[in-house]
Parts: sequence; structure tokens; C-alpha cells
Amino acid sequence: MRDILVTLIVFSSLPLIIKNPVNGVLMWIWISVMNPHTQGWGFATTFPFAQIIAVITLFSLVTSRAPKSLPACGITFTLLAMMLWMNVTTLFAIFPSASQAQLAKVMKIMLMSLVTLALIRSREDLHRMIWVLVISLGFYGVKGGVFTLREGGNFRVWGPTGTFIGGNNEIALALIIAIPLMHYLQLSTERRWVRHGLTLTMLLTGMAALGSYSRGALLAIAAMLLLMWLKSKKKLPGALVMTLLAPLALLFMPDRWTMRMDSIADYQADTSATGRINAWLMAYNLARDRFFGGGFEIAEPSVFQLYAPDPGAVHAAHSIYFQALGEHGFIGLALYLLLGLLTWRSAAWVVRNSGNDPELLWAGNLARMIQASLIGFAVGGAFLSLLYFDVPYYLMAAVVSLRILTARKLAEAKR
Repeated sequence: MRDILVTLIVFSSLPLIIKNPVNGVLMWIWISVMNPHTQGWGFATTFPFAQIIAVITLFSLVTSRAPKSLPACGITFTLLAMMLWMNVTTLFAIFPSASQAQLAKVMKIMLMSLVTLALIRSREDLHRMIWVLVISLGFYGVKGGVFTLREGGNFRVWGPTGTFIGGNNEIALALIIAIPLMHYLQLSTERRWVRHGLTLTMLLTGMAALGSYSRGALLAIAAMLLLMWLKSKKKLPGALVMTLLAPLALLFMPDRWTMRMDSIADYQADTSATGRINAWLMAYNLARDRFFGGGFEIAEPSVFQLYAPDPGAVHAAHSIYFQALGEHGFIGLALYLLLGLLTWRSAAWVVRNSGNDPELLWAGNLARMIQASLIGFAVGGAFLSLLYFDVPYYLMAAVVSLRILTARKLAEAKR
């Protein structure tokens, strides 16, 4: 039944995509972020829904008369430069075949990020995109939160198998990114039942993140909540709510959860933590030795034998920063950090320039919440190999659109 439902939704959306390529972007985000086909048990689990949506979206983009140029801004140019550099580093990869296969997957994500940049240009489209992201991740937040409460926090929350967010650490970080976006939707609606529903969703999503037993997620959620509070215009009520709810949530979790979180301070005795540090040092040594880095898929014994302090402890990078460093060298890391910095500064520009105009209140709220999502990703991503996770790239595109809309509104006000 689930397989049939997903198939019907996808194929019934194709005429809408041909009519308006923005609908294709929204469907692509739904398929790539939520991966609804993984919730079935039959043919839908391996059916190429994403490829079909991508092809139809690109066809609609080419044939549509709607504006579709890439915004001429630093974020766009940096993303294009990073894509070009990844292709260059693949030419010098340590494992050419594996690297080329991974490059093809990554370029699909980057291509659809560019399509999102070109098409999401109105407030309505932005709002719909945020709803799609919230529904896609909120589904696992509600599901995981209910599971955590029902089981008393004694079992870990996992994401959909075979996806970016399949692991317990990965799903936790994705849920943390979603919570500020849920709050933006709260601020944007006057319907009480929607606000209350989003409040419940946020609480369950937070419990699901805790139920993942991810130590990096605990640090990320603390950073995200702190920034949300700093960006809030109602700091006292926010502080009271966090003061009341945070201890209750932490006390609800069992002793085995507390023991795992306490191991953050004793990382020397934790094989997982020491394995991460070993992988980070390997990436640093590799980047020093190879100007172009090692290319994709370098977590192999032969590479660790050459560059790791402990050659026997072979691990993935477990860090977006060291993943970029090891795979694409210091230039690749610099481009990635520059992309994040430019996105943050653009969001900050929107916040600064939208405060005095009631018609731009929504833009300031969304920019603040995207900043909260990004700070959660920046902290949690320091411990996860999620360099190519697509949600931050969609938020980057949202920030570009926000800045264009805000600048246009300010120009109209001056005239």
C-alpha cells in the first residue's frame, strides 16, 4: 500500500512539474530528504523516483518561460568553484573508479542545488520549500519522538536505511536542523491549531534527537537552542521554557544514555572518539602531502597505512571539515568554509535590513531560523561525514532568495 501511495503521488505530480518547474524542485526535495519510498516494502524501495523527477524538472526548466537565471552573487560563484574543484580533484584521486562513481552522485545533488537557486525566487515558493523540508524531516521527528517516549529512551532512534540520514547520528543532526524551521512556520501562521501542532512536533523532534544517543547531536542542539534564544525577541519567556523543559527531557532519559553523554569529557578512553581523531589526523597529513587531496572514498586501509598515526584504525572522516580537507585538499576546505561564511553573512544582512519593515518581518524570521539551523549543522557536522548532505545546500539557496527579495523590497521602498 505504501509503495502504491508514493508512486501515485510522484506520477500525479509530473503534469504539475511540467507546468511549473518549481513544483519539480519541491518534489525533488521531498524525495531526496524524506526518502518516502524507503518506508515501503516492495517495488518502490528501488524504483528511480528521484531520477524521473530530476529529468522532468530539467525538461520543464528548459521549456518554461519563467525567469531561470542563476543569481550573480558570491554564494553562486563559490558553489560553482567548489563543483569545479571536486571534478579536478577526482582527476588526481587515489582510487579513480570509486571516486568517479561518488562524483556522479555528488554532482546530481549540486546540480539540483543550482536548479533550486535558479527557481526559488518568491516568498510563496520559499514558504512552500520550508514546509516540504519540515514535513520531510518532521515525519521522522514525530515517529522517533513517540518511539523514545514509548520505550523510555532505552533504544536508539535510527533514520531511513540506505540514505544520508540512516544512522543514529545523522538522523539526529537532520532533526536538529529542522527544529528552527518549524519555529519559523509557527511565527508565520495565525492558525492556532497549526501553531500547537508545530509545538508538539518540535518537542517530539527534540526527544527523537536525544533518543538517537548521539553525543555530537547533544552539542549541536545546545548550540542551536542558544542561537535561537539569542535571536529571539522574547528572551525571558524563551529562557523560562528552556529552563523548564530541558531538565525534564534529560531526566527522562535512562542511565545508559547519561553514561554515554558523560563520555564526551573522557574521549581518550572512547575508541569511537579516538578513531575520529585518528581519521582527522590522516586527512590533515594527506592534504599536506597531496595538493589535490585524495579524491572521494579515501577511507581505505592503504591510505591509513600511509598517513594515519594508527594505521589499523580505519574510519570515515566523521567530520564535514576533515572530509573536505582529506578528499579535496586545503583549497576544497577553504571553498567549503567560504560557502558557509557567505551564506551566514547573507542571512545576517537580511536580518539587519528587514527589521524596520513590517512587510519584511517574515524574511528576518526565516533568516534567523536558518542561521540557527546552520549553526546546529556546523557544530554537529564537526563529528559526521555529511559534507554532501543536501539540506544545508537548500537552505543556502533559500538565503540567496531571501536576500534578493529583501533587496528588491528595500529598493521599492526607496523609490
